[in-house]
Amino acid sequence: MKTIVLALTGASGLPYAMRLLECLLQGGQRVHLVYSQAAQIVAKQELDFVLPNRPQDAEKILANRLGKDSGELRVFGRDDWFAPMASGSNPGDAMVICPCTMGTLAAVAAGLSDDLITRAADVMLKEKRVLILVPRETPFSAIHLENMLKLSHAGAVILPPNPGFYYHPQSVQDLVDFVVAKVLDHLGVEHMLVKRWGETNRLC
Repeated sequence: MKTIVLALTGASGLPYAMRLLECLLQGGQRVHLVYSQAAQIVAKQELDFVLPNRPQDAEKILANRLGKDSGELRVFGRDDWFAPMASGSNPGDAMVICPCTMGTLAAVAAGLSDDLITRAADVMLKEKRVLILVPRETPFSAIHLENMLKLSHAGAVILPPNPGFYYHPQSVQDLVDFVVAKVLDHLGVEHMLVKRWGETNRLC
């Protein structure tokens, strides 16, 4: 069982995050979840889903919505400085910020740690752990690109949610699954979301 920190910020793309969370829990992973206030607004707008303010309430609602299967879910407040991922002594195996706003990306690139999301990302970089950012913005400005390059040089994975079409997606869910599959691949978590290049049959 891996410990994956999953952070949700206020960019469009909460369907990616919720599907990723579902797959991680179904795959038997331990997920430490934290989300911004803006992510709560986007969740309501895009999914008609309320992310509660209290972590305990969020754990219950998400467990009922997604099912935990063999995985474990803990939700932390964005100002919970006693959360495990706030320290290099207990950083977890990897972290994903999905979706990632340009503001969050810039804060991580600048080494700011003014909330649990940016602090956890800073810890991942300094401890040489896997950090994946899923930036949902278009077009990218020169500032965005420079920040991404800076993070890439620091060891982060920049994974924009750009679906492929060579596998002939039939639904929005197929497009979401393609991106989530890419994230899972970089986390080293097995999945059967989409067929891989060279395979003849869809796996699920």
